[in-house]
Amino acid sequence: MAAKVLIVTGDAAESLEVLYPYQRLREEGYDVHIAAPSRKRLRFVVHDFEDGYDTYTEKAGYTWPADLAFSEVDPGGYAALVVPGGRAPEYLRNDPELRKILKAFFDADKPVAQTCHGPLLTAAIGGLTGRRVTAYPALELDVQAAGGTFRDQEVVTDGTLVSARAWPDNPGWMREFLRVLRAVAPVTGEE
Repeated sequence: MAAKVLIVTGDAAESLEVLYPYQRLREEGYDVHIAAPSRKRLRFVVHDFEDGYDTYTEKAGYTWPADLAFSEVDPGGYAALVVPGGRAPEYLRNDPELRKILKAFFDADKPVAQTCHGPLLTAAIGGLTGRRVTAYPALELDVQAAGGTFRDQEVVTDGTLVSARAWPDNPGWMREFLRVLRAVAPVTGEE
């Protein structure tokens, strides 16, 4: 039976930051589930970097079904967690069920991959305290306020926590996360 990986997200998550790890982890042989505030069809967005804009732009992205509601998740059944960015983390950090899930992964020191605005979620449970991480560069002050040390680089690994700045860093982010994940939950055999 393949090890399971959980992705926690919601509406307005960045499409590539959800679907790239979802597909990459499945390609590797992991059983991947997407959890959200409720079981529904999620509406993702596309954040792009365009000349003349001081920040990213946002357009409608893909839709995708959530496999589970946060209240249905048993963190003990999962080997690792993926925390995508986009705008979703801004409101998801207020969800008490999600905070319980995040805390369980951090308390068990299981592999966690976070990108872009995802550190807003881990900050909400104290998961950045004393950690070196990267995030979308505009979150540097948020990371520092949460007790973390910000690094503006493609990927930062601190123990079992692997972080990236945004979707352009996806290949390096998933390469490093898979290195960490394989060490604790290797894929065994073929399906």
